[in-house]
Amino acid sequence: GHGRLALALCAGARAYVAPVAPKAAVARSAFYGGGESGALDNLEGAPPGPVPNIANPGGAWDPLNLADTTPFGPTLEWYRAAELKHCRVAMAAFVGYCVQANGGHWATKMTLGGADWPSGSPPEQWDALPAASKWQIILFVGMLELFDESVAPHYMMGRKPGMFPSFSDAYAEGEGYPHPVPFDLFDPFGSLRKRMDTEEKRARGRLIEINNGRAAMLGIFGFMAASKVDGSVPALSFIKPYAGDYMQPFEGNFDLFA
Repeated sequence: GHGRLALALCAGARAYVAPVAPKAAVARSAFYGGGESGALDNLEGAPPGPVPNIANPGGAWDPLNLADTTPFGPTLEWYRAAELKHCRVAMAAFVGYCVQANGGHWATKMTLGGADWPSGSPPEQWDALPAASKWQIILFVGMLELFDESVAPHYMMGRKPGMFPSFSDAYAEGEGYPHPVPFDLFDPFGSLRKRMDTEEKRARGRLIEINNGRAAMLGIFGFMAASKVDGSVPALSFIKPYAGDYMQPFEGNFDLFA
């Protein structure tokens, strides 16, 4: 009798499951509205149209379902800033690839010693650059990144992600570089600031930028894929093949594993 009673109690214990508090959902309206800083405005914009995700069929552009899995705040603003940086790099890369593939280059010589610009496809031209030229490009971008990260307010603490600080304004406030810089990065002559004189125009400009940037990311990856795998992008069959390694930017200069 005691054995049957013990078995009955064990079975009852196994059958009991403590209630689990439901996971707090992130309000999609707050996510897409951008919060106090407007960091995530226009996240739903994407070419050629809305892309649904598994959890939200027919929903807006959120393939990783970040709106329902990430608490609103600095993390999402970091995502937006990272996306915008990749968009801008991809737009520059896409245009640069088109120009260089058609023989375009600066009118001056490549080096002070009078060396000519390399020929070939854009990735082959990169491989042919001297190591010093590559380091100049990398260090210049690193200085811009350091400036963006060091000027308050940070884009995770109130500044709109993607809004690169003004060199002159930062210098006047005692921040940024310890010497004046005559031209700002994205608006060197102040014309853009004059044209984007209303919030409606600025919001439309941000939407255009994010859409063009996403298209450029697909475009530059299409160029790379077509150059490495013949027939992978049928529409880009005219892209010259590339025998090098995109993941080794200094392949033509030195090899860390040699």
